[in-house]
Amino acid sequence: MSSTELPGVLSAAAPSSQVGAVGPGEGERLRTVALPGLELAVRVRPPLRAGLEPALFVHGLGGSSQNWSALMAELADTVDGEALDLPGFGWSPPPADRDYSVTALARAVIRHLDAAGRGPVHLFGNSLGGAVCTRVAAVRPDLVRTLTLVSPALPELRVQRSALPTALLALPGTVALLGRLTRDLTAEQRTRGVLGLCYGDPGRVTPEGYRRAVEEMERRMALPHFWEALARSARGIVDAYTLGGQHGLWRQAQRVLAPALLVYGGRDRLVSYRMAHRAAAAFRGSRLLSLPEAGHVAMMEYPELVAAGFRELRHDAGTGTPGRAAEDGRG
Repeated sequence: MSSTELPGVLSAAAPSSQVGAVGPGEGERLRTVALPGLELAVRVRPPLRAGLEPALFVHGLGGSSQNWSALMAELADTVDGEALDLPGFGWSPPPADRDYSVTALARAVIRHLDAAGRGPVHLFGNSLGGAVCTRVAAVRPDLVRTLTLVSPALPELRVQRSALPTALLALPGTVALLGRLTRDLTAEQRTRGVLGLCYGDPGRVTPEGYRRAVEEMERRMALPHFWEALARSARGIVDAYTLGGQHGLWRQAQRVLAPALLVYGGRDRLVSYRMAHRAAAAFRGSRLLSLPEAGHVAMMEYPELVAAGFRELRHDAGTGTPGRAAEDGRG
């Protein structure tokens, strides 16, 4: 897909090196944040030097904080980064109230930031995490310095066919049916399916990255709350898509004050690339990074390109020239 389809879009050529699927990341550690009714696992990568601006990374549906390890490593010289495991995902247990709505997940992010006192942060979100971060930035602009969204899950009128199984998770009884239909699948088969859905080119995943992904799949499938968290979060996305008025995600996107970087992949099978133009028009002060060869998780496939796009956004915002970024994004 050519960058000429969206005037004013920054299009980056893809490097040919292979990447890992998941992994703890050298030098990372996990810590637990205990809040009333909520326990969150936070992945921390110590910055390369003191005094760097804080950043928070929020993963998508079925993901975890590990999804950000590659990008956090790329930006270790630029930000003081933390990645959150949303309630019920990664190493975070389910929330006490079992509320997985986009509003509840955004509230969890806000509670963490308020408790940590790290704001305003450079806020990053992917997929479901992109919807969550959009809501956070709209209702608590004091907490957000810049906003970077990778394939954000914003309402689409025509959902891609390959995304329908994810949406169907929201229907009552679907989880039990899927459990019966897929009970004989191995962790390797499940992992190949996920990588095929999320990556523009699954062949770029290294053997070591694939092995770690399989191990993580085995661990998650053994969790008693795995399917519940997945189904309720999918239902939360569907519910958020149907909200109108000031609570609608597109309306909230228009309320975001922070300079925004929007990253879309030309091979994304879950969030349509055609939504990039609408998103660029909705977020004020935005710029658009087009990655024609990327899938749904560009920060895992092309972390160096996403990092370069963020540094440019931060530079322009820091030098008081957000207007130029707005022109780039709106085309």
